[in-house]
Amino acid sequence: MSTTISFKPKQATKHLLAGLPSRAKEVIINRYGLGKESEKMTLEAIGEKYGITRERVRQIENAALANIRKSSEFKAEKAVFDEIEKLFVTLGGIISEEDFLSHLSKDKGTQNHINFLLVVGDAFKRSKEDEEFKHRWYVDEKLAGKVHEALRKLYQSLSDDDLLPEAEIINAFLDHLKDVSEEYRNEEVLKRWLSISKNLDKNPLGEWGVASSTNVNTKGIRDYAFLAMRKHGSPIHFKEVAKAIGEMFNKKAHVATTHNELIKDPRFVLVGRGLYALSEWGYLSGVVKEVIKKVLEKHGPLTKDEIIAKVLKERYVKKNTVLVNLQNPKFFKKDKEGRYSIVEKTKTR
Repeated sequence: MSTTISFKPKQATKHLLAGLPSRAKEVIINRYGLGKESEKMTLEAIGEKYGITRERVRQIENAALANIRKSSEFKAEKAVFDEIEKLFVTLGGIISEEDFLSHLSKDKGTQNHINFLLVVGDAFKRSKEDEEFKHRWYVDEKLAGKVHEALRKLYQSLSDDDLLPEAEIINAFLDHLKDVSEEYRNEEVLKRWLSISKNLDKNPLGEWGVASSTNVNTKGIRDYAFLAMRKHGSPIHFKEVAKAIGEMFNKKAHVATTHNELIKDPRFVLVGRGLYALSEWGYLSGVVKEVIKKVLEKHGPLTKDEIIAKVLKERYVKKNTVLVNLQNPKFFKKDKEGRYSIVEKTKTR
């Protein structure tokens, strides 16, 4: 949603550039994309245009910016800079460059003019994109430091498997924010701050987690299958998984391909004929015989009914299937009390 501003960015920058010599003005226009084409030129490209070095272009740019800040035109635009600063505070005091510019306008040319006003404005500070954070602007350095530190701590508290609804990630974020004014403790501001981080992101279902996790950075059918099954919340047939992927994510998922991906990925467990569950739900992997073995390894000797009850929690199979597997003397034995245990393999010398 765009915010209405009372000034016209293109008129403001035109006024600010009015007092510059012609070449300095052209360098600024080309450097910041303030012309008709809205294309920003590199130092090298501008240098080639004028037959000078990139360092000389940089010197002309820096001198031009300094002259603008000292000019009468700059003082005359004080109301414009004051309005931008108030808007910054309203939006959270620190905001990613992309978010701020798109918040004010969807037009690329207008965004370039607003960006230039930020560059020359005394109140605005820019931090370049790094491994942790996107390009961002702020008006309060102390606040920016607190937000950065809270985002780092939030990221460090999450594992690759964690997926949190938006309300939960906001509450977790608040736990790491110390001594931040109440005016910033609202959902919209906190979501803007979260979007500054390159390490945190949300998946197509709006759940937040580690940006590099396959649960967030979905790349293929198996990742969409995981999210679809997680949303479903209980074991589901692979045909229904394929259908859910199409309905939830508008992605074509062939039934055979989906089944193939479920078989290959350890996040999924076959629990019945064509029925799959997520391993994170606690289901045991393996065929029924392996499930019985794992149950006995965990609980020790059990009666027939106890084994059936525990296996049926792990697999959607008939009781008789469990009984048939239990009767295999190579793997299971029954004691005098009617309890079953695992046949220990004899070691060969």
